[in-house]
Amino acid sequence: MPNPSTPLPDKSHDKSHASEPASENAAKTFGEFFAGVGLARIGFERSGWRVAFANDLDAQKHRMYEGHFGPSPEYRLADVHALADDPAAVPDMTLAHASFPCTDLSLAGARRGIHAGESSAFWGFHQLLKAMGDRKPPLVLLENVTGFLTSQSGGDFHAALTAMNELGYAVDAFVLDAAHFVPQSRPRLFVVCKQPGVRDLPAAPVEQLTASTLRPAALVAAITKFDDLNWAIAELPEPPAYGRAKLDSVLDRLPADSPQWWSEERAVYLYNQMSDRHRAQADAMIAGRQWSFGTVFRRVRKGRSMAELRTDGLAGCLRTPKGGSGRQILFQAGFGEYRVRLLNADECARLMGASGYRMTAPLNQALFGFGDAVCADAIDWIAVHYLNPLADALVSA
Repeated sequence: MPNPSTPLPDKSHDKSHASEPASENAAKTFGEFFAGVGLARIGFERSGWRVAFANDLDAQKHRMYEGHFGPSPEYRLADVHALADDPAAVPDMTLAHASFPCTDLSLAGARRGIHAGESSAFWGFHQLLKAMGDRKPPLVLLENVTGFLTSQSGGDFHAALTAMNELGYAVDAFVLDAAHFVPQSRPRLFVVCKQPGVRDLPAAPVEQLTASTLRPAALVAAITKFDDLNWAIAELPEPPAYGRAKLDSVLDRLPADSPQWWSEERAVYLYNQMSDRHRAQADAMIAGRQWSFGTVFRRVRKGRSMAELRTDGLAGCLRTPKGGSGRQILFQAGFGEYRVRLLNADECARLMGASGYRMTAPLNQALFGFGDAVCADAIDWIAVHYLNPLADALVSA
């Protein structure tokens, strides 16, 4: 059983994934719908935007939000459908960001679709935009899991974008993975919606689209297939290199006697849950002459709970720990030893591009908040390379 005699160098206060907020432009205001714990706000503020409104219906996430940002009078704790009934209470803004629930668009939600359960909140957001009339924001950014593209054989994606077209928005779509910025595999589908008169970026004609980093083949096929939509596809730069940040850069270096480490019995049990292939990877790590790191998810395979080890320098996608299955486990090994613990809340914050996030919640609640959030660095990149030029043109018009 692992018991390293010398703790690793302390990286618990590493700020390598944080950036200082850019100077704010009063004209770049945004609303953060389905705001959760505020990671979209962090990304937007880094790139010069100012929050005008925030909304969520989860009181625990609201407490985390205010624990980090302080008192936030712009945050309205309410169901988005209730906002649609009172649009005058929502201020004017340049952009609305909506990271609506993914539950019913993912395998975990049985792919029930955008008209079912929590994911139907999209329609409450759409109703709010409609109710705002001429005051609706000229820009909208939607975000969800990549399953949004294929849910109901593409029908949900088409229905949502058709609805945005009907409100007068032209649409664009791309996939951006958090692993271009932080050591976490977290691909997400983003849709930019623009009102008429908003400046276009250099255009990529639909009929000339080919698969790329930001628009993989499945997305290009959907864009081409749904030629009845009002598309405004923009040419975008390549994001930073995938996987450039490594897992060890975000880890706390805890001493061997830290209570966060699991007991020997519990660690051995996890090791024995691995398949032969994953155990061989673990054994190679244990035999190494330096510390190495992997992450583990437990998954049910053929009726058995299995521990699956990832060793490519990236964490798996952070998930909400419903029923405990979403908790991501750190496996540290070397020098003939290994030890095991959960990734802690500070590490999960760094994996979401939110280094230095002020923790005011118990571990499970914090993990739920981060697992349900958008990577702040991805939002920052989108703002700099896509949204800022559009907003700046609105100001100068």
